[in-house]
Amino acid sequence: MSKLKAVSLFCGCGGTDVGLKGDFEFLGQHYSSNNVDIVFANDIEPKAIEILEANFSCPTFVGDIKALDYQSIPEHDLLTGGFPCQSFSIVAQNPPRLGIKDEKGELFFEMCKVLREKKPSVFIAENVKGILSANKKEAFPLILEEFRKSGYYVTWKLLNSVDFGVPQKRERVFIVGFKSEKHFKNFKFPILNNLKQATLSDVIFPESEIDPKYYFSERAVQGLLNSNKKMNKGRAQDINQPCNTVGAHLAKVSLNSTDPVLCIDGKYRRFTPREVARIQSFPDTFKLVGSDAAQYKALGNAIPPVMFWHLVQEVRAALNVENISLKEAV
Repeated sequence: MSKLKAVSLFCGCGGTDVGLKGDFEFLGQHYSSNNVDIVFANDIEPKAIEILEANFSCPTFVGDIKALDYQSIPEHDLLTGGFPCQSFSIVAQNPPRLGIKDEKGELFFEMCKVLREKKPSVFIAENVKGILSANKKEAFPLILEEFRKSGYYVTWKLLNSVDFGVPQKRERVFIVGFKSEKHFKNFKFPILNNLKQATLSDVIFPESEIDPKYYFSERAVQGLLNSNKKMNKGRAQDINQPCNTVGAHLAKVSLNSTDPVLCIDGKYRRFTPREVARIQSFPDTFKLVGSDAAQYKALGNAIPPVMFWHLVQEVRAALNVENISLKEAV
């Protein structure tokens, strides 16, 4: 098959896009090219787009997707979109999860509008596990139905990045839809058996290479000890295990937060941005630009490239099953 043309909505800093394109190295393994050209990308966060543009040369639209003229989006075969997840996250307790009642929770409708306008052969949507239970479990069926009404055969699955050689426990819901029933019936979600589990020790740097600014002060540590409190939910990570989920709040992480930290030889520290990129399975060749705070936020919101690469492999396999063009299959 010739190269697939892809459009990446809610692209963030490019985790989706690294996985889409392939041809990168992670933990000594080469992830082959997926033969994909990214022809357009969109995100509302300028600092995330700065990182994307440091690594990809595709046209971008920086701003609210509702202000995007969908007719200006290039023709494409594959649409991806990690539509905003804050409304569905299980950690979003203040305010409570609003799901589809919240403005951000309604942005998947914009993705559906693109599907109806451009009619790509396949789409991949992503969101947090909390989407399954949002609005008393009413939101997710509505979302699936809206994608089906856009003209697609739709399936979904909850995947965990740790099952794909990523040194992080990160559960995400993936929704995949095909325009062609033939392609849909030949699709299966990736399952890897007997894969060696990657751990934090595979990706963190030696302590001798860590800038002192990433360590918590003695005052902060002593304050935790004096409070007679245990660290929130055991967030001090075991380097011989995969990391807990890294999020967008790492720039503000504290010893009482819900974000993972390290404790090595009695010293507590946060991860460096490059370590977060490695935990997410970005290759070391991926360029990080901007402030630490901007990098933490963008990386914490990203889709792990290795996990997405495996999913795209199965999508390509489904599209390649018959020796016919995509247009003929629709």
